Amino acid sequence: MLQNIIDKSRNIVFFGGAGVSTESGLPDFRSQDGLYSLKYDVPPETILSRTYFERHTEKFFEFYRDKMLYLDAKPNAAHLALSRAEKAGRLSAVVTQNIDGLHTAAGSRMVYELHGSVLRNYCMRCGKSFTAEYILNSTGVPLCDCGGIIKPDVVLYEEPLNSEVCNAAIDAISAADTLIVAGTSLTVYPAAGMINYFKGDNLVLINRDETPMDSLASLVIHDKVGDVLGKINF
Repeated sequence: MLQNIIDKSRNIVFFGGAGVSTESGLPDFRSQDGLYSLKYDVPPETILSRTYFERHTEKFFEFYRDKMLYLDAKPNAAHLALSRAEKAGRLSAVVTQNIDGLHTAAGSRMVYELHGSVLRNYCMRCGKSFTAEYILNSTGVPLCDCGGIIKPDVVLYEEPLNSEVCNAAIDAISAADTLIVAGTSLTVYPAAGMINYFKGDNLVLINRDETPMDSLASLVIHDKVGDVLGKINF
């Protein structure tokens, strides 16, 4: 049935979450065995907040290097299928909650990263850019030549999403006739609320577990994202 929907679609947009990257070996944040279920003296939600970053910068980077940087991860079948779909002119955009950069690594060009990317880092004083490898290989608080602190270009708790990225993502979703939502629990706002802008014909949900939107979908598939998209002919 998914293949039939794809064949009849003229403008497909993909909206993805952490479950898209788990098949590349990255942890799912909110699943039962995910990052947020691990035990720390301070909850990960607190460590990944702007307040903690400012008050306990060195401890923030200890956690960040250990649990957020998976630079050896490679695109999986889902990322590669979406890249093929874009090249074939069937997919107009990828909207992602992930910060790993794997969609871009797979060759997708129109990618809206709602929560930023670990691959981009900048000096908070002079704005100079740094690679993720620089952050990973640094110790303590990574500093620029000018003495400024280098901050990952990721959206921390207590920080707003980038308005330009959000508006572009909303425009893409609004114009789609088919929206494929995959690998997300649809419980993280404001990102999850973006699918409410979809007014097209087919809402497809691909996720291992149930979501609050299952009852509204044209098609619901409880399976791995890569297994499903890898079989589709775009």
